Amino acid sequence: MSWRLSKVVLVLAAALHWTIVVFNNLVDYPTNLSFVQHVLSMDSVVETNRGSWRAIHAPGLQHAVYWLIIATEGASCALLWSGGLGLLRALRSAQAGFTAAKARAVQGLTLVLLLFFCGFTSIGGEWFMMWQASHWDGTSAAGRLFAIHGLILLWLGQPEPSE
Repeated sequence: MSWRLSKVVLVLAAALHWTIVVFNNLVDYPTNLSFVQHVLSMDSVVETNRGSWRAIHAPGLQHAVYWLIIATEGASCALLWSGGLGLLRALRSAQAGFTAAKARAVQGLTLVLLLFFCGFTSIGGEWFMMWQASHWDGTSAAGRLFAIHGLILLWLGQPEPSE
């Protein structure tokens, strides 16, 4: 039981994390929007950067990208809550029932991984060269969040040893 409970608690902890993130992004919209705007406008990259043509300066597009991030975080949050509560309900079920209950959590964790690997590391970090902007570089945080959620996903995917 403790192996299963460990997985349930970690998924619910991830759901709580994303609840707080979405709440903060909505309540403190301008602060986090500012981060997105600096990354997209590439205003802090090396001045001689030949990739600066990629910059997005249109406020409407910057807001749209930020809303896409928030929507992805919100979808991840909903999937993680659904998955975590489903796992909690299946805690005492047969192995097949508990394994089946993992699906929503797997979807939520995978969406988080895609957001941070594709969205923040590949698009933000490499396409918009966020790594060159010391103050607006979110690649370390993205890597940390990718690692945390990746470990939870790997742990969730492991079969539970007999207790």
